Amino acid sequence: MGAGVSNWRLAQAVSRIGQLGIVSGTGLAEVVARRLQDGDPGGHIRRALAHFPFPRMATSVLDGFFISGGKAENTPYRTLPLLDLEGRREPQELSIVGNFVEVFLAREGHSNPVGINYLEKIQLPHLSSIYGALLAGAAVVIMGAGIPLAVPEVLRALSHHEPTEYPVFVAGASGGGETCNMTFDPSVFIEDVALPDVLALPDFFPVVSSEALASILLRKASGPIDGFIVEGNLAGGHNAPPRGRMSLGDSGEPIYGQRDEAKLSAFRDIGLPFWMAGSFGSAEGLQHALDEGANGVQVGTAFALCEESGLLPEARHELIRKALAGKARVFTDPTASPTGFPFKVAELDGSLSDEAVYQQRRRVCDLGFLRQPYRRDDGKIGYRCPAEPIAAYVAKGGCEEDTAGRKCLCNALIANVGMPQRLPDGSDDKCLITMGDDLAEVGRFCQEGQTEFSAGDVVRILLGA
Repeated sequence: MGAGVSNWRLAQAVSRIGQLGIVSGTGLAEVVARRLQDGDPGGHIRRALAHFPFPRMATSVLDGFFISGGKAENTPYRTLPLLDLEGRREPQELSIVGNFVEVFLAREGHSNPVGINYLEKIQLPHLSSIYGALLAGAAVVIMGAGIPLAVPEVLRALSHHEPTEYPVFVAGASGGGETCNMTFDPSVFIEDVALPDVLALPDFFPVVSSEALASILLRKASGPIDGFIVEGNLAGGHNAPPRGRMSLGDSGEPIYGQRDEAKLSAFRDIGLPFWMAGSFGSAEGLQHALDEGANGVQVGTAFALCEESGLLPEARHELIRKALAGKARVFTDPTASPTGFPFKVAELDGSLSDEAVYQQRRRVCDLGFLRQPYRRDDGKIGYRCPAEPIAAYVAKGGCEEDTAGRKCLCNALIANVGMPQRLPDGSDDKCLITMGDDLAEVGRFCQEGQTEFSAGDVVRILLGA
């Protein structure tokens, strides 16, 4: 659900009515910093920080980013220091705070569980982000876009405020690579305050595309797995690549076949709870999942377009209008994401889905969520991204062909929720919106003549009420 699309408002709305609301854990350091620079409308971040267990850290973040009344119009947001393997303190503090704030606000005012979702590919914030979410009482952690073998032990250690580590792939300067361990010690951040000796340990549900990946996790993960999200290639966001060598159809999209369909009998045999994802956002889809032995479904597209979503209202309404007119189009782009995973892109005029708009954008890498550590020729670690300026990427040992078609998802995802960076040429960064193939059917949630619906409407219709 992007960065800030499945925000605390949406997760709270879903959890309040008895389902499991999940906040997006992507880029929460940047999200909270920009909300504060916009003046913290409604005072929600400041209210959450009044409950944050480390008051000096809360004060530091407020002093560094809060602007009463919001920053001056047409001025850029402050550029944040980027996370690295060495563990710079300020970006780690922002990650702790951002994840605490989002989970706290989603849990506020009710007693139902709330979870958080991360992308394994965005590795550098994992440890500080998870610790912030645990401090706020996250009941579930979901992680996809990779093989998160280390997460169960990370959850156990951080719930006990113990030091822990996470393996990060470091590419070679011109090929190959190695694994380096990123470390995190909560005691470095804990202040002289009373904390529970043990924080509640959340359930862990990795996102998998196949029974083979589920088997690897069960055999090799650092601790117990509590269930699976079984996600097919019709889901929004990042899709697992097709098994075997990728080939493209006439439309330029990856071709998926029967080998890419999860064998649900294997998941039934495993005996753990599982939920289906990827075009299951209907009453019929839910019933089909239940008939197959699933515990339920994970739904993204419908909730991303509801009124509680963080997505720009004008973008939501335009996508709904397209769907109602039968003109909605989602393209599975094999090159857009710097991760190399196929990425679902919703066609929307004025966004980076428009080739002309994409070509006009000057490449810049200033958020760095998806940048890749690499070993430089001098032995030190540097960072690169195939969506950064091409000359810079090549100078760091990257292959120029890897830059073709790459789009800056980091800046685009933040722009999607109304906080675009002001670029040096005076323009604002553009959106790039992801939706699942269910976009075409989103009209099922609308009253006649309307392009607005609520999270409650989605749940009611999914349950056949």
